Amino acid sequence: MTAPGHRQPTLIQGAVALDDRGAVRFVNDFDFASVRRFYTVTNHRVGTVRAWHGHRREGKFATVLQGAALLGCVEIDDWAAPSAALPVARFVLSATAPAVLAIPPGYANGFMSLTDDALIAFFSTAGLEESLDDDIRFPARFWDPWTVEER
Repeated sequence: MTAPGHRQPTLIQGAVALDDRGAVRFVNDFDFASVRRFYTVTNHRVGTVRAWHGHRREGKFATVLQGAALLGCVEIDDWAAPSAALPVARFVLSATAPAVLAIPPGYANGFMSLTDDALIAFFSTAGLEESLDDDIRFPARFWDPWTVEER
């Protein structure tokens, strides 16, 4: 449950400008002012899960630069013993539909590659040393939103 005034994961939408020269993909509403560092992540195959990684104080932003991925975010109720019944917000991000997922402090996040070529960039609001001091890990399937739903 989110307290009044508390931030929730938010998808910042982008777009694609296409003409006879090619395409420009952009997310103009993403503000880099709070970003201190970034890194990219790939997996060796579709279906690989990297989760759960949480921070009390650090915020993250994620965008898929190539391919597609399923990202999950869960607000932690108790860092020492979180409830396995917490709701997980799911987001499918794809390089073909530019967007940035803003993950506020207080959340754990994870992702699963949906394509072999998935490349995700993460932007962090903390320097590396600050991040390592605020790094809490949970098992990859403690919350399990990784099943792709047939439609």
